[in-house]
Formats: sequence, structure tokens, C-alpha cells
Amino acid sequence: MATPSTTTPATSAAPTTALVQVEGLTKRYGASRGVEDVTFELRDGEVFGFLGPNGAGKTTTIRTLMGLLHPTTGRALIGGLDCWTQAPEVKRLVGYLPGEFSFDPGLTGAQILTYLANLRGGVDHAYLTQLVERLELDPSKRFREYSRGNKQKVGLAQAFMGKPRLLILDEPTSGLDPLNQQEFYKLVAEVRADGRSVFLSSHILPEVEHTCDRVGIIREGRLVKVGGVNELRDLRQRVLEAQFSGPAQAAWFSALPGVISVTTDEPNTARITLTGDMAEALRVAVEHGALNVTTHEPSLEDIFLRFYEPVSEPVA
Repeated sequence: MATPSTTTPATSAAPTTALVQVEGLTKRYGASRGVEDVTFELRDGEVFGFLGPNGAGKTTTIRTLMGLLHPTTGRALIGGLDCWTQAPEVKRLVGYLPGEFSFDPGLTGAQILTYLANLRGGVDHAYLTQLVERLELDPSKRFREYSRGNKQKVGLAQAFMGKPRLLILDEPTSGLDPLNQQEFYKLVAEVRADGRSVFLSSHILPEVEHTCDRVGIIREGRLVKVGGVNELRDLRQRVLEAQFSGPAQAAWFSALPGVISVTTDEPNTARITLTGDMAEALRVAVEHGALNVTTHEPSLEDIFLRFYEPVSEPVA
């Protein structure tokens, strides 16, 4: 393969409209739920994480974006093009990694990448060589000989190699070891710096924190939250534990602003769960002679798990 190129492609000015527009997207499989009334946008130069547990509707949404599924109602546009009626034109803008990347088991990695590069109408082979080296992929092996992680590397290389305006990646780090995951994060950062965009589905939170500007959380087919990672952190619930010399009283804290619950199950200890500023709860604890006060903040994972709790009624 050729020597890697260091040339960075020129980036055109960002359009005034969003690169990806999803409006009221609904997909049903007979009586079964797919996704329901999903609406979001993705801008040029943005990395958007699409989060949810298995079966939440991530792959259904992605397949609709790729023109592989026809929406029941609503629509999806990429670059102003309808993902269903203009699917061939849409695919020219997109590099796609499906959740399960499979190919002819008798072909080598190099043959697969060459075939897919030709199918795209040609790619920068110096850049493709660079991708293969960075992902530590042996392109001489046949597809059947690859491990799960190496098959994923072939999928990533073919998605990135065309330097598409948009990358759509379904669980992109599945099967990768930690070093390859770090290389993937670098590749995504380079795409963003080049003014191009990434839409990735995931349930791996370090992946989100390393790569994404904004996230959408989907649960049981419905999009329940869209916002920046920092915005989601602002939703966190904090826990304050105060120890006293005598019995603690829940009534001391229960009426304070932002307090969600107070428990006094442990001897002489009040456990206060609250959102927002803890100053008032700390003041009350000190007024009642607290001997020791500790605070705990949930991780980003704890915040996401709150959104994953089952809804009271299933989506119709």
C-alpha cells in the first residue's frame, strides 16, 4: 500500500440547515414496536451519540436513516435528501458501519476493502493504508480467520476510508481492545476537526464521554432526552449523608428546595437525596449539630440508568 498522506481535505462552509433531520419518525412491525415519534437534528462538525439498551430502537433508527427500512410515518433527511426516496444519493454522503459487519468469508481484508473502495467510486488509498495501520489490521488474512475485533476493524476502515460527510456507526467499538478503542476516539476527533459529522449508537458510556458533543437517549422506542453531555450531568441527583450524636429527623430536611427523599434507616444518620445546590441542606445539618457530612455524586452511568427505567406503559 502507498505511503500515508498527510494532506487534510478542504472543508466547505457549513450549510444553514442541519445535516440530519429526523421528524416524527415512527416505524412499526405489525403490532410490534420499532420507534415512535422520534425527532432530532445533527449538525455539520458534530458527534451525536444515540444511547439506549439493546432493543430500545437504535438499530431501527439507523436502518431507516440508511434507507433500509421504510418509515411508517414521519421522515428522515440527510443533506436535504429523503433517506427512503433518495437512498442512493444519501449513501454517497455516508460511511456506514452496521451492528453486525459480515462479508464473503473467503476474501481477504485487503480484497474486501478494495472491492468496497471501488464500489464507492474510489478512495484515497494512502488514507486507507493509514487506517489499516492505525487499527493494527492484518489485511492479508481471510475474513473467516478474523476474530470479532478484527472483523470490526475491517468495518471501521471501510466506513472511514471514503472521508464521508457523515459517518453512521452502530456500536462501533464492539469487540475492540482498549488500545483500538483509543485509536477510534482519535479518528472520530479528526472527523469532527475536519468539519464532518458522526452519528453513533452505543450503550458504552466511556465511548460517549470521549467522543460525543450531544446525545439522544432512546428508551422503548421513544426519544426521552436530547442534550449535551454536560447538560445530562446537570440532571444528576446528589446524596448527602449527615451523622449526628443523637437520632436524626427526616423532617429537618424534607421541606427543603430540591430534596427528593430523606431516609434515617441507619442510627443517627440522615441520607438526603436532592438535585441542585446542597448549601441549604448543609446549613440545616450544621444547625442540628452534624458530626460528619459526606456527599456522593452519581456517575454518568447512574444518570443514564434513570432514563432506562421501564416506562409505565409500553409504546403502542
